[in-house]
Parts: sequence; structure tokens; C-alpha cells
Amino acid sequence: MSTPQPSGPSFPGRVRAFLHGVALGDAMGAPVEKLSPAAIRAGYGRVTTLDNAWHRTSRDPAAARGRVRGNGIVTDDTLMTLSLMAVYNEVRRHLDAWDMADGMVRQIAWVDRYVPELQRDCPLLERLFYPEKWIFQRHQLASCDPRQGGIGNMVNCGAAMYIAPIGVVNACNPQAAYDEAIAFASGHQQSYGLEAAGVMAGAVAAAFIPGTSIDEIAKTAHGLAKDGTRQAIESILEAAETLRDKGADHAEIVETFHARIARFSPMGDDLDHRPEKVGKASPNYQPSRLLAIEELPLALGFAVTAKGEFRKAIEDGINSGRDTDSIGVMTGAILGALHGEDVIEAGEAEQLDRVNRFDLGAEAAAFCATAADIFQDDQARMARLLEHRAGLLQKAEPATAQPAAQ
Repeated sequence: MSTPQPSGPSFPGRVRAFLHGVALGDAMGAPVEKLSPAAIRAGYGRVTTLDNAWHRTSRDPAAARGRVRGNGIVTDDTLMTLSLMAVYNEVRRHLDAWDMADGMVRQIAWVDRYVPELQRDCPLLERLFYPEKWIFQRHQLASCDPRQGGIGNMVNCGAAMYIAPIGVVNACNPQAAYDEAIAFASGHQQSYGLEAAGVMAGAVAAAFIPGTSIDEIAKTAHGLAKDGTRQAIESILEAAETLRDKGADHAEIVETFHARIARFSPMGDDLDHRPEKVGKASPNYQPSRLLAIEELPLALGFAVTAKGEFRKAIEDGINSGRDTDSIGVMTGAILGALHGEDVIEAGEAEQLDRVNRFDLGAEAAAFCATAADIFQDDQARMARLLEHRAGLLQKAEPATAQPAAQ
């Protein structure tokens, strides 16, 4: 039997590029997070580099509340991704909700790491948004059944934004990535927030398939998705293909995407949590089979309209406004895994490492070794399974005919 020959970028190169895509999309999108596309155009023109000031700092330094962003600094999206990778590096196997309750809680609450936005070493928990703090509250403080950890949480993109490593350890097997992401992230999210995590992991796994394309990845994501998430992806991809084929400009793409996603994500440009919203009834962040987070469908849409081009897709997504860092993270993870390390610009990689006190190359190499170990275990388990099933299917020896009763 001949040994399969490698096709396309190497696996280590794809893992390095996936992680670079996460950090790049995060850091490039962070300074303009929550701005409308019009506000981005007015204040920044078009965001194309890491070297931008945070809109809060430039508008009102007090609004930053002690945080720092801009010029390459990443947010919790990247730090949570690295935390999930650390869980895998520790256990070196597939994960479920019990690993959320154990490994992930340890990583966010009991491991000090440098948090760039806070400019100090501390538990990541000190930086996290409330729906991510929920992980600690539900599992350590409330000691819930791990599979019920996501129940009651604010439904948002919080699990989908860091779930990409599950796609890596299930490379080329989108269904397995979806299933594992649902099992693991059920300890954090519920409803369409959980669904998006599963689909995002499946899309990353699909990106590793040799010879695939962004159209095939998007088709796989749509095929995995359920309920409102499936409908939202379908609506955005339908528009994306038409807009791409007609050569639509960015403004038209954004206007069309935002009009289509409004049916599934009614928040629009109003993302700030202000005092006047207290006590007001809203469908936002509530469990629903009809709604979807908007970040993943939009990330897929911008990847398709950019024809799978890594840099253009990330920039287009970020300049569309709203949850810019998470849109950038999801786009960067998928397309980094697709294209491999040729998409990495050395100066930006150095800047990301320097300002965040990272060594993303070393992080990727360690995680790649972990994934390779999991692949070997999968292969051995599959060999045993096939052997057992072959035994079940073997034909039994024909029974000796018995003489008829007299």
C-alpha cells in the first residue's frame, strides 16, 4: 500500500496560520469593536493594519476604564483560544463538558497569564465578559452538572469565538468537530450560541481537507447547522454568491448582509449596554430556535465574497462594524487553516508577539504535536472498531441440516 503524499500546505503550517489568523483578526478588529460601518469610515477610513487607536481612548480616555487596545493588542477571543489549546495540551484527548468544568475553569480562573488589555499578569477571569465569567460561576461556584453549564447564560458568540482548536484536533472531519464542540461548549453556552460553536468548529475542520475551497467549507457549515443558524447562513451565503459574481463593492455587500442578518439577529448597530436598557424586555440574547449569532454567518459571507482571500476577507469583515474582533477571529481561523503559513506577514507576527508577550509560533507547534497524538489515537481506535465490525459481519458456517421430524 502506497503512502499518501501531502497535498497543499503542511499541517503544522496550517495550525500556525489558524492561530495567527485568530490573533490578527482579533487585534485588527478590537479598536473599532461596536462601531457601525459608517462610524468606522468616518474615523478610520478603512482599517487595514494593526496600527490603530481604540475609538474609546481617542474619544474619551475615561471610557476605556483602565483597558488598553490598539496597535496589535488582542482581546479575550485570542486568550480564550489559547486557554482551550492549553486544556488539550494537558489532557491530550478529545473533550466534553467535564473538561469545561475542570480544565477550562482552571485555565481562566487559576492560571495567571499576561492580559494585554490590562497590562498585567492575572487570571483571565478578571478580563472576561459576563457570559464567559459564567463558566466559573456555574461550574466551580454552583457545581452544576457539566452538561447543564450553559443553561441560563446570555446567548452570544462567546463560545464560537474560541472554539476553533476543536476543529484542529478533528481536522478533515467536520461532523466530529461539530459533535465535540457541542459536547464541550454545552458547559458554557446554550441555544444558538451553542449551535454556532459547533458549526464554527466544523468549518475549521473542513478547512483542513486537502484541495478544498471556501465554497466547500461554507457548504459544509450550512449542512451542519440547525434551525435559525442554518437559515441565517443560507441567507448570507445566497447573497454572498450573487454579490461576488456581480463584483459588488464593500458598501453594497455590508448593506445587503446587514439587511439579511437582521431577521436572525435584531440588535443591529446598537450593541452598547446602557442604563436606559435596564428592565426593558428584549429578544436579544434569549434562547431561540429562530435566531442566530451574526458573527459566524457574516464571517462566512465575507470569506465567500473575498473568494477565500485571507487578508481581504478579514479586512472586509472588520470594516463591516459591530462585533469586529470576533468576526475577524472567525474569518482568520477558517482561512488561516485553509491557506497555511504563506498568509502570515512576518512583521505583523512579530508585532503580535511583542505587544501581547506571546510566542504564537511555539504555541502552535506545541498544539500541533498534541493534535498529532490525538490523530494517532483516533487511527488506532478506528482500526479496532473496523476489526470488531468485520467480525460481526463474517458469515456464519451454514448449519447442518437436521432430519425432518417423523
